[in-house]
Amino acid sequence: QVQLVQSGGGLVQPGGSLRLSCAASRFIVRYNTIGWFRQAPGKEREGVSCHSVPDNKTWHSDSVKGRFTISRDNAKNTVYLQMNNLKPEDTANYFCAADQYGTSCGAGPAYTFWGQGTRVTVSQ
Repeated sequence: QVQLVQSGGGLVQPGGSLRLSCAASRFIVRYNTIGWFRQAPGKEREGVSCHSVPDNKTWHSDSVKGRFTISRDNAKNTVYLQMNNLKPEDTANYFCAADQYGTSCGAGPAYTFWGQGTRVTVSQ
């Protein structure tokens, strides 16, 4: 069974930074498309970032572009979401997800495997 184990998150002041981690099996991190999502209270889940390996394509939503970066560390079997210049509207539960293949981020990956979620709160 594929498991994605998240860590990181917490409370940070506006303008601060956090890094979320998503640990998975070696195969998943090396080959599968990974996405990050978030869901704020009372709102629908939204995609934040994506990286697909075969075409090395990266996507970020307009709301986080220039502030968030998705990356992989194959040696640690971990995918990261670096979040800089955080804003109160970034407050949400964040989830990593992996599709079963290497579907390009632009082709609508079917995310099958999900992390447990981690809370990010941006507040004074």
